[in-house]
Amino acid sequence: MRQSQLLLTTLRDVPSEAEARSHQWLLRGGYIRQIAAGIYSYLPLGWRVLRKIEHMIRQEMDAAGAQEMWMPAIQPAELWKESGRYGAYGAELIRLHDRQEREFVLGPTHEEVITSIVRNEISSYRRLPVNLYQIQTKYRDERRPRFGLMRGREFLMKDAYSFDRDWAGLDAAYRTMYAAYERIFSRCGLTFRPVEADAGSIGGQGETHEFMALADIGEDIIVSCSACDYAANLERAESGRTAGSSGNHPHASTDGQAPSEVHTPNVKSIEELSAFLRTGPEQIIKTLVYRADGELYAVLVRGDREVNDTKVKSYLKAEQVELAGADEVLQAAGAPVGFVGPVGLSLNILVDHEVAAMAEGITGANRIDTHLTGARPGKDFALEFTGDFRNVTEGEPCPRCGQALEFHRGIELGHVFKLGTKYSEAMNATFLDSDGREKPLVMGCYGIGVSRVMAAVAEQSIVEDRLVWPMSVAPFAAHIIQVSMKDEEQRALAEQLYAELGAAGVDVLLDDRDERPGVKFKDADLVGAPHRIIIGRGAASGEIEWMGEDGIKTTIPAAEAVQRVRQAADVAR
Repeated sequence: MRQSQLLLTTLRDVPSEAEARSHQWLLRGGYIRQIAAGIYSYLPLGWRVLRKIEHMIRQEMDAAGAQEMWMPAIQPAELWKESGRYGAYGAELIRLHDRQEREFVLGPTHEEVITSIVRNEISSYRRLPVNLYQIQTKYRDERRPRFGLMRGREFLMKDAYSFDRDWAGLDAAYRTMYAAYERIFSRCGLTFRPVEADAGSIGGQGETHEFMALADIGEDIIVSCSACDYAANLERAESGRTAGSSGNHPHASTDGQAPSEVHTPNVKSIEELSAFLRTGPEQIIKTLVYRADGELYAVLVRGDREVNDTKVKSYLKAEQVELAGADEVLQAAGAPVGFVGPVGLSLNILVDHEVAAMAEGITGANRIDTHLTGARPGKDFALEFTGDFRNVTEGEPCPRCGQALEFHRGIELGHVFKLGTKYSEAMNATFLDSDGREKPLVMGCYGIGVSRVMAAVAEQSIVEDRLVWPMSVAPFAAHIIQVSMKDEEQRALAEQLYAELGAAGVDVLLDDRDERPGVKFKDADLVGAPHRIIIGRGAASGEIEWMGEDGIKTTIPAAEAVQRVRQAADVAR
């Protein structure tokens, strides 16, 4: 491609709306342009990167035995009502009506559609297993689109769905797709880690893993152990202090004095209460009121801990969980937020294992400006519902080996689920097994955010003041820069190398613009080709200045430059 013909407009200034480095560089380099919040156009450079990522995904999906297909983005709402997700999915589901007032949704995912297709196409075990995938645009009405392609309202996704006779078949499909994901992200040049995860709105009946690219800008927190292979999303992570707890709490007291009231005027927060009573936050029992599918619950954790909403949602098997409003709390507890406690509270109480194991603690008294000291778990409030309801903290023991847990930030690239029979039972997707009995299909689901992968690769590929794409996804493998457009020897050598690399099937960009060298070099930093061939004064002797991925410039013969690029391109394929 000749740069004079390429639709490429680079920006010198960092766009004010771009927080993440990848967002800044993709805008400055002319890869993407925003049309509306969370909605982007991909200009030629960006589209080239996306197509290369797609190509590798297709290669690995096909090699894993999956079959590509295409499903509509507009889906009948009836399918979502049939699965039970229409009301449960929440505000991110974009709903619309046609001129006949029939209700549809813009697909954020395709479990309902694929289940509907397969239940009509497959009725016998003889046609199982089957794995189907597509690469298609998805839509989610994100409340706060941010970080460019990281969290958008329209994005490109690969979603695959496996169908099996039984759980043994699903286990095999899951392992196959897990391994394929590892190959895909490795080929993209990413530093990543698979972690245990929560199934979220997709749901499921078995294990699930997210594949995380390590990056400081990541919205997710990865909890991992350096001494063993344990790794989990913070939503799912456990501490060795609470993992596997049976609910028996030997420290729970059944005797002693009743809790004592303490006047605590305007003392609402844990920090204020700790200072007022001159005690550590670990001696305080924090009570938060949540609304889960319309019903209120109190959740108790130590004052130095944070409630994990996802764990609460999973324990209650709820579709939606959120903090109750101030008015709801006042009505349910008789006291405002900050003074609520479990003693005498007429709500179901979820007690974290750490709280249940306390001999006594400080709580709200369900009366304004009042707290209780000496509240005893198991005596002054019930331990009927105990579990792991908190976020782990860095440095706690690993649940597998006991060594200290570490925190890292990550970008979710892909997610694999064992759906089991969640959708097939709800939507009556069955088959006749070899014993003549009708059984529900056993499903798996496997997604990759293709456009997010592009952003994650960019995030990890910014080296100081330049972008250096991995060879496998780079829009161009080599960038030929002719320093002086008036020098005929430079022009002749540039055209020769451009022709040779093009004939070898290498994606090459020739900067044939009549611009100052400084402009060309700055644009080359934004284009990010891993190999840069600079043709200057050495052209007369057949030499060029070479700069590879390491950023080191050397003078080499022009023929050697062609050989280096061809070898690197062959490896990337």
